[in-house]
Amino acid sequence: MIEVQGLTKSYGSVAAVCDLSFSVAPGEVLGLVGPNGAGKTTTLRSLAGIVRPGGGTIRVGGHDMERDPVAAKRVLAFMPDEPHLFDYLTVEEHLRFTARLYQVTDVERRLPALLQELELSEKAKALPGELSRGMKQKLVIGCGLLHDPTALLFDEPLTGLDPSGIRRMKQTIRERARQGAAVVLSSHLLHLVEEICTRVLIMQRGRKVALGTIEEILTERPDLRGRSLEDIFLTLTGT
Repeated sequence: MIEVQGLTKSYGSVAAVCDLSFSVAPGEVLGLVGPNGAGKTTTLRSLAGIVRPGGGTIRVGGHDMERDPVAAKRVLAFMPDEPHLFDYLTVEEHLRFTARLYQVTDVERRLPALLQELELSEKAKALPGELSRGMKQKLVIGCGLLHDPTALLFDEPLTGLDPSGIRRMKQTIRERARQGAAVVLSSHLLHLVEEICTRVLIMQRGRKVALGTIEEILTERPDLRGRSLEDIFLTLTGT
């Protein structure tokens, strides 16, 4: 489970996130949406322990990110929107290296299935320079999934994927949620959020403007009933 209470983060005089609170239960997929500069990436990086908040608390799998960061990070995976890979490690070597870091003992059993799931089996011996943008994205996600984290943080997971890859990635995200992971997915692709997310958190200028299922949001704003998530988003963010 992911629990955020009163999260605040500023960069100088700029408030990136202001008093943000929400939770994600096991099996839920929370869509994190907002215009550019709304604070989505800062929120994700704070959840992942990359950015240190100015205030508030973050708990992942029952572990406080400030007090026990190693334990919290062991049960989560953050998949950024821009893949950062080692130039001279193959696809398989990236996965094996990650397995050693997380002390995954049954990597020989997991590797074939994971490579097949992400459509990387034929690229197992390839270096990053031989991979397309979409394949690099799949590899980063594969490294994140390898240790079976209970909290998954995705930042634009479909970037660079072809239609087949998009379908498979949506299946992967849904399956991890069905297995009990708490998932946060940030994307500008509102049709994706509408399709696979169980709840939506809409942010604007670092603040929460709506949180809940689409039906719950419409209950508070009946004037938006019958409209798409895109229309709801544009109205609530004033964009």
